[in-house]
Amino acid sequence: MYLLLPMDSEDVQEAKLTKINDAKVWAQLVVEDGEVVEINHAKDWTEFENFSEYVVVCDDSEYVWPFIEYNMLVLVAHTQRYIDDIVEAYLFKELHELAY
Repeated sequence: MYLLLPMDSEDVQEAKLTKINDAKVWAQLVVEDGEVVEINHAKDWTEFENFSEYVVVCDDSEYVWPFIEYNMLVLVAHTQRYIDDIVEAYLFKELHELAY
């Protein structure tokens, strides 16, 4: 499965989830069997070779229609900001679907 995240840096340990318009880089996480097996980075979310099933955003007020048009499920990480926290919240179903 592929998770798409707008991040403020490519540094995997220090990068934080940021608002879509403030994203300096996009991270695409490949999650298999509850583990992150690969992290890819791109300047724009459309540059990834593989299709992302989910996009994770900071809050409900983000403009997410481009992702919805690509049939991505939008998840909101209200308190999680670091990659490890986001993946853990995803696995334990603590990320919420966007309220339209």
